[in-house]
Order: sequence, then C-alpha cells, then structure tokens
Amino acid sequence: MTIDAQLQAKITATNTVLKEIEADFSPAGFANSFGAEDMVLMDLICKQTPNIVIFTLDTGRLPAETYALMQQLRLHYDSRIKVYFPDAKDVEQYLVDNGPNAFYDSLELRKRCCAIRKIAPLQRALKNYKVWITGQRRDQALSRTELAISEWDEGNQLQKFNPLNDWSNDDVWAYLRHHEVPYNALHDQHFPSIGCAPCTRSVTMGEDIRSGRWWWENAEGKECGLHPIKRKG
Repeated sequence: MTIDAQLQAKITATNTVLKEIEADFSPAGFANSFGAEDMVLMDLICKQTPNIVIFTLDTGRLPAETYALMQQLRLHYDSRIKVYFPDAKDVEQYLVDNGPNAFYDSLELRKRCCAIRKIAPLQRALKNYKVWITGQRRDQALSRTELAISEWDEGNQLQKFNPLNDWSNDDVWAYLRHHEVPYNALHDQHFPSIGCAPCTRSVTMGEDIRSGRWWWENAEGKECGLHPIKRKG
C-alpha cells in the first residue's frame, strides 16, 4: 500500500502531537495493547519520540499470538516495554470465589475480572506518568464516536491523549503495510479487536469491528472500564 496525501497529513499531525507530549508532559506513558492502532503509535514513538515510555498490561490471559508479537517487537525496535501485571492475590481470590471463566456468567463478574486484571494495573502504572496515550479511534465503537485528541481522565486524574482519534481502519492498515510494521497474527484470522483470549473471537464480514469482544453481552457499551463511556446530558 502507498501513503496518500490525506494519510500523510494525519501522520504529520500525529507526530506533532506526540512531540508536544514528549516536550511538555514528560514522563508520558503510552498504553500499548498490541492491536493494529497501537502498532502504528509504537512505530511512530520509537522512530520520532523515544522518550515516551511504552507500557502494557499483561492480564495473564492474553492470546499466544500477542505474546509472540511482544517478543518480536523487542528485536524489531530494540525497545523494552514496561509490563504491569494484576495483583496475584486478587486473581487467586477471584478464581477461588468464582472459577476461572466466571466472566461468562454475568456482567458483574466480567467487570470484576476486568477490574482486577486491567483497571487496577493501569491505575498503578499511571502513577508514574503525567499523561497517558492511547490508540483509540472514533470509528472503533459507538461509545467512541465523539472521542477527542485530548481529554481529562477524571477517574485517573490526568490528561489522556488519543492521537489517532480521526484515523480510519484503512488508514491504520495503509500505514502498517507501507512501513512493514509487525502486527498481531490474529488480525489475519479476522480478529479486528484483540483482548484477552477467552473474551475475544473472530468476526464475520459486515460485523462491527468490536463485535468479537465480549460477544455474549449486549452490543452497546462494550468496554472493560479502561476507557469509561461519557454519557450526554
């Protein structure tokens, strides 16, 4: 794929945002979950703004393909990614009380699992940074249609940046192909959005790109809590 003028303008704008973050908000942390969008940001950060810290949340239940990509990236970028794990005692207690796959049983238990494996580690991680950066895009989900480049994260009490907010899925893949950026092998198996292995499935033609996440739940508001949905009114 080639880079057209419209996409090049978006790349330039994204690099400008990242450079401003690096200059004005050090230390800044980029939360990388190794989806396609996050690989665009990792490539840009490693090449243009290396002082931005890249970190990830290892829930303990990620797909094998995600771990394989993490290993590949160490060599590709000669970069070290800081990893945050959930608290072992909290995980153990959840398993004792509910079983390993209780998240299928109710929304409450699913959110509790996300809180232990994602939200708590993120809160611990963000204590080290002045701002955090995400790969969220507006067209990923109904809950993200009004996503801004910069927004105040009330829950974590710091500024959050979404530099790819106006990028389309086609933009993301044009960038990855053109720059030969490594990406998660599950994307080639029709997994447009990748989370924990038991909570992610492939999607069929025409399905929403987030439909493979927590597919047993209602379509609206499929979030784990890392990015709370902002309600109007």
